Amino acid sequence: MLTLTFAFSGFAVPDIDAARTFYRDVLGLTVTDEMMGQLSLELPGGGWVLVYPKADHEPATYTVLNLEVDDIDRAVDELEAAGVELLRYEGFGQDARGIARGIAADRGPDIAWFTDPAGNIISVLQNPPRDDAAPL
Repeated sequence: MLTLTFAFSGFAVPDIDAARTFYRDVLGLTVTDEMMGQLSLELPGGGWVLVYPKADHEPATYTVLNLEVDDIDRAVDELEAAGVELLRYEGFGQDARGIARGIAADRGPDIAWFTDPAGNIISVLQNPPRDDAAPL
């Protein structure tokens, strides 16, 4: 078994300046410029993600970053006000706003997906209230 001291994730973008602007100004994350033209996105709770330039970048077909929010409807309002368009996926039962409602059906979080300027898929999600007495 490995003895780990730290872990982080990363993904590529073709345009670091567009990524910096999007993650800082649209999503409100703290963005730090790193060596070799890379960015560090500071995440709530202490985690971080490395964003690195890749000229021949092709967006992943899966969600690369999930951002938990307290109020999914407010988050979607804020994203739309910033010009972000939500993705629609057939079979996910998304409502007219593009939110897949899972809480009421006891199927998991309410979640909405969108892309960054590089086409990477990001989500905002609202987890169901946690019952502190329930086992993990």
